[in-house]
Amino acid sequence: MTTTKCTTFATVWDAIEDSREIATSLRLRAEVANAIIEETRRRKLTQARAAAICGVTQPRISDLMRGRLDLFSLDPLIDMAARLDLRTTVTVRRQPSEMQ
Repeated sequence: MTTTKCTTFATVWDAIEDSREIATSLRLRAEVANAIIEETRRRKLTQARAAAICGVTQPRISDLMRGRLDLFSLDPLIDMAARLDLRTTVTVRRQPSEMQ
């Protein structure tokens, strides 16, 4: 019988990225992107209309809707959210450490 070692991660982002910094960036981008996508769907906007409101091209909205977070940095996503009248906030706090 073979035993398999199970690794536990704090978040899904930690599981897919080795770097804590990259995992944190992905998590934040995903949160803002999801809010934009939800607002676009709530308003029943076409991709072309969402692009016009957000000040980007329709292919950029398409990339966002398909979850291509690797193509976006946080600043443009926050700008797009603001143009959709979404308010973003960032909370920064000390992360619990295993070794204190």
